Amino acid sequence: MTLFVGLGNPGPQYENTRHNIGFKVIDKLVDDFGARDISKTSFHGKLYRSSNSLFLKPTTFMNLSGKSVQPVKQFFKVDLEDVIVIHDDIDLPFGAVRFKRGGGHGGHNGLKSLDASISKEYLRVRVRVGVGKPEHKSQVADYVLHNFSDEEMQKLPQLIEHLAKACKMLVDEELNTVKSFYSLKSIENLQ
Repeated sequence: MTLFVGLGNPGPQYENTRHNIGFKVIDKLVDDFGARDISKTSFHGKLYRSSNSLFLKPTTFMNLSGKSVQPVKQFFKVDLEDVIVIHDDIDLPFGAVRFKRGGGHGGHNGLKSLDASISKEYLRVRVRVGVGKPEHKSQVADYVLHNFSDEEMQKLPQLIEHLAKACKMLVDEELNTVKSFYSLKSIENLQ
């Protein structure tokens, strides 16, 4: 059983923020797989299931994502190496896509929460999605909680489609194969 976790914040005010790119990819995967809603209060999130995959959008807010992932992982007996996390990354330009096994949280509060809840060894892979960064470090929180620009919003559907294809391939293929097909340096590299 593969558990896909998209990081983000619940509520309409956050729907199109940079921090919510993980939620957007999960929504696309749920549609593509025709997954059904199996959410429970104890999961602290919106959980969907297709035949052998789970798709989770924690509703705990970003900083407490692990509070949602841990009970889902435990209930469905998902192995640590079968957890795939999709998240925004300010260290990459908008539209860049990278795949990483393990590693540090890089200051990302959602990843910090996962580290604390299910261990640092939790990932088969992290799907890092570039959202760009503000000019000054002090603006990071405000930046990731702001909506994508109009120009970025126009390119977002194509990027989400690309990410969903990569996630589907991650279920059956080796990480290096997926990297060779789906890594992007920026949105300009997306055809």
